Amino acid sequence: MSDFRQQALDYHEFPVAGKTAVKLTKPAQTSHDLSLAYSPGVAEPVREIAADPDNAYRYTNKGNTVAVISNGTAILGLGNLGPLASKPVMEGKALLFKRFAGIDSIDLEVKHRTSEEFIQTVEAISDSFGGINLEDIKAPECFEIERELISRCNVPVFHDDQHGTAIVTAAGIINALEIQGKKIEESIFVCMGAGAAAIACMTMIVKCGALRENVYMLDRQGVLHTRREEINEYKALFANNTDKRTLQDVITGADVFLGLSGADLLKEEDIALMAENPVVFACSNPDPEIKPELAHATRTDLIMGTGRSDYPNQVNNVLCFPFIFRGALDVRASCINDEMKIAAVRAIADLAKEPVPAEVLAAYPDVDSLEFGPGYVLPKPMDPRLLPNVARAVSQAAIDSGVASIDTLPQDYEI
Repeated sequence: MSDFRQQALDYHEFPVAGKTAVKLTKPAQTSHDLSLAYSPGVAEPVREIAADPDNAYRYTNKGNTVAVISNGTAILGLGNLGPLASKPVMEGKALLFKRFAGIDSIDLEVKHRTSEEFIQTVEAISDSFGGINLEDIKAPECFEIERELISRCNVPVFHDDQHGTAIVTAAGIINALEIQGKKIEESIFVCMGAGAAAIACMTMIVKCGALRENVYMLDRQGVLHTRREEINEYKALFANNTDKRTLQDVITGADVFLGLSGADLLKEEDIALMAENPVVFACSNPDPEIKPELAHATRTDLIMGTGRSDYPNQVNNVLCFPFIFRGALDVRASCINDEMKIAAVRAIADLAKEPVPAEVLAAYPDVDSLEFGPGYVLPKPMDPRLLPNVARAVSQAAIDSGVASIDTLPQDYEI
């Protein structure tokens, strides 16, 4: 057993099993405390909520609680291992919500036979929470599940594997293109992978200004094109009317490569075919489509990003999802819409251009300095400015787009 594997197992087992727990927020030391906490005192907020459901935000933890829900059909890079096996990941997500945005999370792992059963289960419990974070649900079922839950639930529903990945990826690519002196609307994009994250990423990049006809997507059978009959409705959104069929066909002259597929699928000779000053985001985890060392040895003019923390420009969802929900909860948004997502993209991208404070550098002792450029196109996860900057931008976008119930922004953000 490797040292790291043992460390990971020990971390989860000791001193108590798991990564999260419930704590009390009110005193419970005296008989009077208990009479207020439960019977008979609890009857008073019950009556208030029955009279006006919005009072649940006044008298319960609903307004600061997110349910992290999975069926375990697409766990990290491990595949369909079932609901219970996904629990460590969902607990980890709950830990990140609390650590970075002060949000309390409950992880729920759902067994079901059909997508409709899963949808009905989540719908039935959704009013207990301020928001629903869906996680590790395989495509294409995840598209239907999220769409139906958004339409049926009264609280924001957000599939982070899709939209969190898309928001952070878009922010990084926007900055990388700026550094490379390229315009997003003139750039050619190649996306290797056609699952939930890939489709969400390219959808977001188009919403941020890329031209749909300049986007080429590949699955295991090659380029998605309009003469393929076997592709599903979600892949069909990115089927081009083109005679190009292979990676080499579409990557020739391309400005951006995005990988959400598998290890070592992009070769040095493929990168050599790209346009001058390319952007390569190889985000397969734990092993990218091409190792950064090989990519940089082949092209000295590229900007490289991966999903790994041990290389520069990590594309990490934690830059996004805690603050998206923080912003949505703070104004009691009814959903997380495109305006809120794009606001998060812009806020994350803009933060990378600001001077990096000493406290951020202190959290990364192996890094001497951080400055906007080829090796720093995205903020670091430990940057405390992410919380106020991204959450405030998301809240404002919710207000401006008419989905907020509260039209004032918090003055302070505390974890």
